[in-house]
Amino acid sequence: MGLDGKGQKCVLAYSGGLDTSVIVKWLADHNFKVVAVCVDVGQQENLDLEEKALASGAIKYLVKDMTKEFVEQGLFQCLKAEAKYEGKYLLGTSVARPFIMKALVEVAQEEGTHLIAHGATGKGNDQCRFELTAYALMPNVEIIAPWRIKEFRELIPGRKEAIDYAAKHNIPIDATTKKPWSTDPNIAHRSHEAGLLEDPMYQPLDSMYQLITPPAKAPDAVTKISIGFEAGIPVSVDGKKMESVKLLEHLNEVGGKNGVGLLDMVENRFVGMKSRGVYESPAMTILYEAHRDLEGICMDRDLMHLRDSLVSRYSELVYYGFWASRELTALNAFVDNSQKGVTGEVFLELYKGNCKAVGRKSSFSLYDENISTMEGGGSYNQNDATGFLRIAGLPLRVQSSVNKKIDINFFG
Repeated sequence: MGLDGKGQKCVLAYSGGLDTSVIVKWLADHNFKVVAVCVDVGQQENLDLEEKALASGAIKYLVKDMTKEFVEQGLFQCLKAEAKYEGKYLLGTSVARPFIMKALVEVAQEEGTHLIAHGATGKGNDQCRFELTAYALMPNVEIIAPWRIKEFRELIPGRKEAIDYAAKHNIPIDATTKKPWSTDPNIAHRSHEAGLLEDPMYQPLDSMYQLITPPAKAPDAVTKISIGFEAGIPVSVDGKKMESVKLLEHLNEVGGKNGVGLLDMVENRFVGMKSRGVYESPAMTILYEAHRDLEGICMDRDLMHLRDSLVSRYSELVYYGFWASRELTALNAFVDNSQKGVTGEVFLELYKGNCKAVGRKSSFSLYDENISTMEGGGSYNQNDATGFLRIAGLPLRVQSSVNKKIDINFFG
């Protein structure tokens, strides 16, 4: 048998998908009392999986709703930080994992066990996000990751064998050999990877998309919306106050209908390899566009540039799995302070996959038309620029004679 649970309780991150479905059975066969926990992060799927989980070998099935925490403490925090991994990825899955693990740790403590299992592979990022969070919250945790156990891999080396294993043990699953890609859903996005998508030249089929209308098939008319923010947090759509989860669901619908939020990229995983992912993120794409635009009118230049210089590191920490780290906590304190004046409303147009801001207003605006005007008059004295530029150019003038001596050529 190899691994023997000796009748101990083990909390499993359970989705009812292919991997975790076969893992329940495998753990039960290895003498673990499996508590299957499905964490709701707004995936909008049927979570009534108790019968399936128990039939697969679990002793208990629980649902933990983390959607509101995920949205407000996770997604909106990354939005305030303008966090995009490698300048593109909006971190939908990356942010969800720590909140899933937080729920698993809470259940493990309630069940009196230190054993937590997950279905992430030894090649992916999710193992890092799950386990680094677990170590921070429960230092004595013991992680069981079947995909990193030789015995499990020999029995189920890949998706095809997992599908066959599920069929052999009468475990109902959605994955088939005719649909060989993996989809991870939550309220922020749908992420697709593996299978046919491992070929970076493979163009996804329209049938793969779950949240968006393919841009070419989106309506021919422009959709106009506005997003209201308070201290960097989205609070309204079209002037109507909306609760956080409802706001995201509404924007997913509006943005998805207009083909907004599709991203196809090859990214660098924390473990060192490159991988290809296809993401559908309608609501978050709209919010990032609106938030950044509002910062343009509300945020001090040097503060914005300082924050932007930290975005790469912030995004790496989230992507790699260090959500529960002192470094990210410190960065969040800075981010929160930087957003105190980011309050106002942004007006946008959505059209066939495009999302662009076309207007913005704020009671904390730093934009002064009387200063910025290119027309005559105004309150800016252009004569002041002469002295400003002489002071700014002083080092360049001093360096000039030395540059000639050391043969520095600025233009090739």
